[in-house]
Amino acid sequence: QQSGRKYNLFLKRRLRIDKRHQSKDSIFFRDGVRRIDFVLSYVDDLNKEWEKKLERRKEFESNLQKAGLELETEDKKESEDGKIFFVKIHAPWEVLITYAEVLNIKVPIKENDIPSMVENPLDCVLFPLRLPEKVMHPEPDYFTAPFSKDKQELYLINDESTFFSPSMRNRIVNYILTRCPYGTEEGKKKFGIKRLLNNGTYTAAYPLHDCQYWKKANDPNCDSERYTLYMEWARFLRFYKEQPLDLIRKYYGEKIGIYFAWLGFYTEMLFLAALVGLICFLYGLFTMDENMSSKEICDPAIGGEIIMCPLCDRECEYWRLNTTCESSQYSHLFDNVATLFFAIFMGIWVTLFLEFWKRRQARLKYEWDLVDFEEEQQQLQLRPEYEAKCTQKKRNPVTQEMEPYLPLTSQAVRFCISGATVLFWVSLIIASMIAVIVYRLAVYAAFASLMENTQTLQPISGLLTPQLATSVTASCLNFVIIMILNFFYERIAIWITDMEIPRTHMEYENRLTMKMFLFQFVNYYSSCFYVAFFKGKFVGYPGAYTYMFNRWRNEECDPAGCLIELTTQLTIVMAGKQIWGNIQEAIVPWICNWWGRRKARNNPENLYSRWEQDHDLQTFGALGLFYEYLEMVIQFGFITLFVASFPLAPLLALMNNILEIRVDSWKLTTQYRRPVAAKAHSIGVWQEILNGMAILSVVTNAFIVAFTSDMIPRLVYYYAYSENEDSPMSGYINNSLSVFLISDFPERNEPKENPENFVICRYRDYRYPPDHERKYLHSMQFWHILAAKLAFIIIMEHVVFIVKFFVAWMIPDVPADVKAKIKREKYLTQKILHEYELEKLKERLQCQGDKRATEKEFIATEGRMELSRAM
Repeated sequence: QQSGRKYNLFLKRRLRIDKRHQSKDSIFFRDGVRRIDFVLSYVDDLNKEWEKKLERRKEFESNLQKAGLELETEDKKESEDGKIFFVKIHAPWEVLITYAEVLNIKVPIKENDIPSMVENPLDCVLFPLRLPEKVMHPEPDYFTAPFSKDKQELYLINDESTFFSPSMRNRIVNYILTRCPYGTEEGKKKFGIKRLLNNGTYTAAYPLHDCQYWKKANDPNCDSERYTLYMEWARFLRFYKEQPLDLIRKYYGEKIGIYFAWLGFYTEMLFLAALVGLICFLYGLFTMDENMSSKEICDPAIGGEIIMCPLCDRECEYWRLNTTCESSQYSHLFDNVATLFFAIFMGIWVTLFLEFWKRRQARLKYEWDLVDFEEEQQQLQLRPEYEAKCTQKKRNPVTQEMEPYLPLTSQAVRFCISGATVLFWVSLIIASMIAVIVYRLAVYAAFASLMENTQTLQPISGLLTPQLATSVTASCLNFVIIMILNFFYERIAIWITDMEIPRTHMEYENRLTMKMFLFQFVNYYSSCFYVAFFKGKFVGYPGAYTYMFNRWRNEECDPAGCLIELTTQLTIVMAGKQIWGNIQEAIVPWICNWWGRRKARNNPENLYSRWEQDHDLQTFGALGLFYEYLEMVIQFGFITLFVASFPLAPLLALMNNILEIRVDSWKLTTQYRRPVAAKAHSIGVWQEILNGMAILSVVTNAFIVAFTSDMIPRLVYYYAYSENEDSPMSGYINNSLSVFLISDFPERNEPKENPENFVICRYRDYRYPPDHERKYLHSMQFWHILAAKLAFIIIMEHVVFIVKFFVAWMIPDVPADVKAKIKREKYLTQKILHEYELEKLKERLQCQGDKRATEKEFIATEGRMELSRAM
């Protein structure tokens, strides 16, 4: 019986091989002529919904054919698993030209005769980074104009089958699919492929890749652009090469093209920031031995003789300052004069990045025919979900047509629910951050108690101080909480944005972007803000400590400062996010696809068709690009908001982004179905978010240098309180520690044991000693330092902001040569169109009898042409 089954399976396969003459990479109908522009798939499962789904499919496919599309169905017997039907869709010429006019698609009218840019003198040096010209510029540059059915002879139509690129074709078909009706249910008109996918009528809808990524297509009519992209762009060994942006745009559309252009430009600009950051770090490394503060802390005669007050109540004992020797030395790596320089430099760098990106974006807009493109017409049109859910209608004052609308009361209720949900989740983040702070306070005492030895008062390791041990474990715990909250909130944000029923696609993306960014901002940065601006600032002093919830004593900073802890926090969260992101983006899709492809391994080549191969790939999704932007913008925040604490952050970001470009390109080319092409003339609302973060970064870095770093207290001591002219910084540590009389400890704070009978202990603050008439109150030096900190913040902010705005004013958003080319192209395009109209009028003049009226029209057209030429 088993051998009989194998024989039947062999016969089935043999019949399928004989039946098909096309290779598995064919992207055409069975006739080998009509191109497959889109594929729908479904499983004909016999459940209670079977009949309803069948009716929907019949109605939907019938309406698609009425719209002019041509369909060809592959029976489930032809599929590899014998379960899936595939409906192949072809858009004939008439459909393409009709919707090209509707969507205002620009097409070539004349080859561009504007001379190319002057040769770059660095081309010889940059030659190893270049890609072949055919890859970088896959098609000639043309003057373009919006398509019009009435002027077809005006356009350069050499071959109707290739005039519209595959990305244009799948965009047109997708436009039809999203608006095609499939019946009426519960008194409401239903339409759109998205709803059919959601209710299980179809299982997938996607355009096809043009070939396998590891080899070219057998069909000579196929350009094999996917193979070219993989070989020249998506392999990690090409990490040093430029990106073929024109080919990316041609294959995936402008929206994905502009993302990779922005990511590549951001990575290029990071080279400069990473180089300067590395120099600042090396300066700290080479001057580590010259740091007087760490020398005094490590000196047995100074730091070894300074007895510090206990780190916690009752359980902790007195300890010697030189136990923090190693951490104070490493703190100098990030807390030195170069920190101030780097903070100011990054404030200017971020302005240069944003201004030069505007120029790069303007050049791309010209090269990609997006100059007159405000927003894609499809983006501004009503979302199918909006039209389906809004039953009430009112007249549009612009078009004077009846359109669905959402009543104001319904909008208000939905916004209230949405706002309350976002507020709840932000509160949840703050609550989780407070929980981590409580953890820090609780385990801090435990670490301090564990790591002290009653005889030597030395921690287990010189580097692993209680402060650092607490910071590392708390940072890891915080990262885990961030990832968990992030996982849940992503789904909540999409749900509440859907509930709001945004009117257009653009509105939907902008609302979701703001919700997600607000959440991610609080989620990722709250712990860094706590360490930078709150930790060690509200501690109190021995005998009058400040407590959280009247139970846990607030944390103190290390005697060398809190900056090293902020660096630790930033490194763990930033590096952990990047590693986890790459695992999610690359490894998970690869495993899923590997599991799905196992079934095709033993099949003859022409049994596993192109649409079946693509069906088994992962879906990129409408929000796929959104998550890529979000990931990079959060990283941008790390390297700008807190860069004063970690000069190596741009270097980490640079290494990640070099990998990120290749990971994103690899997964898009090999692991995902081909996304539907979409237009975009900019990075959208992300530009405003980046501008806001650039301004905020100046403020945060000024506060970090002033309040988190020890630079201002050291400078005040150097210029106002130092008594040693030969070594102005000697004595700083002793000056920065106040004196406390142990006998003044209340019972709650006093350690259980004092075996060496210490009389006084020291703590980090500027307060009067116990023998002063204003004992334990802030000293005048405290107020001098505070005034210096506030003055520094004001001066640094004003200096950086003035430079930023001056640089932004000096650098025009659109390069002069691009402006000239835009004007030249507009003039030539109008000239071509007017000449075409004149030719048409001449023909009419020869054919029609009413010559006087036609002559007037001819003269008027010539007049318009002269006016256009003059303008």
